[in-house]
Amino acid sequence: MTSTTAGKCWQCGTELSLSEYGRETVCLKCGKPTRVCRNCRWYDPSRTNQCQEPLAEKVQDKTRANYCDFFEPTANLQTGTGSADGDLRRAAEELFK
Repeated sequence: MTSTTAGKCWQCGTELSLSEYGRETVCLKCGKPTRVCRNCRWYDPSRTNQCQEPLAEKVQDKTRANYCDFFEPTANLQTGTGSADGDLRRAAEELFK
């Protein structure tokens, strides 16, 4: 039986299959929970509530397992390291060089 990659771990980047996204499932490499906002295709650090899905309930800790009904695994991980204001400022500075 071949397992196809559904996404990647938000912490270490290990490829994960669809069966590795259970509520209490952790990444076998780093031990972090896999069904978390940071692993979801709707996660967007630049949005209010850091989620593109407007009907999703607010989740305080984006790195803890949750029961969100809108969860969909993703391989395109958002780092969330920069702030939206900082990104806008850098873009404006690039324009006026």
